[in-house]
Amino acid sequence: MLNIFTPAEAQRTILRRDHWLQRELPDSLKERIRRIFGEALTPEQAVSRILLDVRSDGDAALRRWTERIDGISLQQFAVPTAQIAAAAATVHGDLLQALQLAAGRIRDFHSRQPLPDWTTTEMGGILGQRVTPLRRVGVYVPGGTAPLPSSLLMSVIPAQVAGVQEIVVATPPARSSGGDGGSVSAAILAAAHVAGIETIYTLGGAQAIAALAFGVESIPGVDKIVGPGNLFVTLAKQQVYGLVGIDGLYGPTETLVIADDSADPAWVAADLLAQAEHDVLATAILLTASRDLAQAVQYEAGRQLEQLNRGEIIAASLENQGGIVLTADLDEAARLADAFAPEHLCLDVADPPALARKIRSAGGFFFGGHSFEVLGDYVAGPSHTMPTGGTARFASPLNVLDFVRINSIVALDAATAAQLSGAAEVIAAAEQLTAHAAAARLRAVSRLRTRNQND
Repeated sequence: MLNIFTPAEAQRTILRRDHWLQRELPDSLKERIRRIFGEALTPEQAVSRILLDVRSDGDAALRRWTERIDGISLQQFAVPTAQIAAAAATVHGDLLQALQLAAGRIRDFHSRQPLPDWTTTEMGGILGQRVTPLRRVGVYVPGGTAPLPSSLLMSVIPAQVAGVQEIVVATPPARSSGGDGGSVSAAILAAAHVAGIETIYTLGGAQAIAALAFGVESIPGVDKIVGPGNLFVTLAKQQVYGLVGIDGLYGPTETLVIADDSADPAWVAADLLAQAEHDVLATAILLTASRDLAQAVQYEAGRQLEQLNRGEIIAASLENQGGIVLTADLDEAARLADAFAPEHLCLDVADPPALARKIRSAGGFFFGGHSFEVLGDYVAGPSHTMPTGGTARFASPLNVLDFVRINSIVALDAATAAQLSGAAEVIAAAEQLTAHAAAARLRAVSRLRTRNQND
């Protein structure tokens, strides 16, 4: 189940970064596309068809695609606000308390992120930066097969901290509801109530992204769409980017653990199994220089798996994307981890900070066995929406900066403008932009005339 690889073997297999969107589609997905659209289409073509239909036919298209894809007939998209408030009373008290704890920690963490306005008069006149929040943001929350209230909190609260004026949520109707009307999980509604969200649309998939991006009769368009989703949600975000902003394109989730002999093999195995539980495409990998630890983790994973209710999913994930890499030392483990750039990097070693200084690329660092990734999923504080697929080389976890614009302020005085105009004219001439050069020369000449008149 958890195979042990050499570093060379791992780099050819589980540590190889083939983009997840280029993987061969399962036959079941190809058949579903053929059944829904009446012909064989690529996922990109299927998404494009939905987007174009929603753009031209608005609400009617949303209802058609929801019925065709989800098997649910929607009479209205917005969840009544009274239903959102009532959900908090229907969920188990322990869940409500857990959501409130998570919300408080997420808000506290993101409230500490600085968003500085600044100006300087040391460069001639006034130069500076102004930070302004976005006006309207759409948050996509997966929930068709399993409710994910944590994803709502992790996306909504950083936007609130940033000062976004209006935040709306789109989440698919629960598959179990069936029939007419659809419904949203009480857990998601309770999370919305805890976060103070009053607008939730019962929409999923590419059609939800289309509604948020284009705006339809019942749903105004937004400035930015954030949140993870399935393949069709991700492709839809990719295709509407430019018309609206997006936070990123998220693939299957992944955790990479680096551990030494100080780690508890039962804990390490549990963390790998928890990651593999997400879906069959999830990645859970252990890097260690200790053969004893590798074998102990291998044994523990097999033993613990027997007690878990998603055993088939976990086994498939570990068989195809997971494994244990036996490295020469921790330095080699660090080099492999840095090249892989995982979404979650768990450093279950004697000195996590020292090892972390050797690694630049990871969505989130988790130091020690007590800072395990499951806490990051729910209640630690940082958003669990993190870069996947190696994009941690250049991307960041969802944070307050995703919900603001940085405006440059330029208010130069006349003397500085005249002084800089000569250099601007030279550069403009090199670029063969004569109008640019003329505008710069005009200011320089005007300043010279004023100076001569004053003399």
